[in-house]
Amino acid sequence: MDFGAVIAILMGTVLINNYVLNRFLGICPFLGVTKELKNSVGMGLAIIFVMVFATAFTWPIYNFVLQRHGLGYLQTIVFVMVIASFVQLVEIALKKYVPSLYKAFGIFLPLMATNCAILAVTLENVRGGLTFSESMLTAFGAGLGFLIAMVVFSGIREQTENANPPESFRGLPLTLISMAILSLSFFGFSGVIENLFR
Repeated sequence: MDFGAVIAILMGTVLINNYVLNRFLGICPFLGVTKELKNSVGMGLAIIFVMVFATAFTWPIYNFVLQRHGLGYLQTIVFVMVIASFVQLVEIALKKYVPSLYKAFGIFLPLMATNCAILAVTLENVRGGLTFSESMLTAFGAGLGFLIAMVVFSGIREQTENANPPESFRGLPLTLISMAILSLSFFGFSGVIENLFR
């Protein structure tokens, strides 16, 4: 894979086709954990870990086991089981080594097992016919994009918490409006890839 392809995949997954801000997948942890920067970074790193390792296992399972034996229709069930296994590893590690972060995540950590952004990355990698290295790069880029979106949104939420909006905008309405504006700002990167390597 040449350098141009690497940059195109990373820019595409991090900025242009950001799973949370462009495709609106994985909204649950995005809205639930972004109240504090520390929690956002921790959840973002956990999502990167699960996305990359789930891809590393699901790609060969799909290509060398499920497809060869005509069991491709089982991909969603198998992928969810693999993702749940890695979420359990993250949960055990956080509970043992970083209990404060484990408590801060609350219900959102076990919900990573059914995080639609993680499942979407694994499914799109195999359905798109990507090679193993392209799939790994896509998973890393998608996780990095998730982390960047969470960190930026965490900063926005900290600022809006200190603001004094009208009563009707306080709480969830202001959060959703802020998310919509952040999402629109990421749409500004559309067209960059097409013109980058001319």
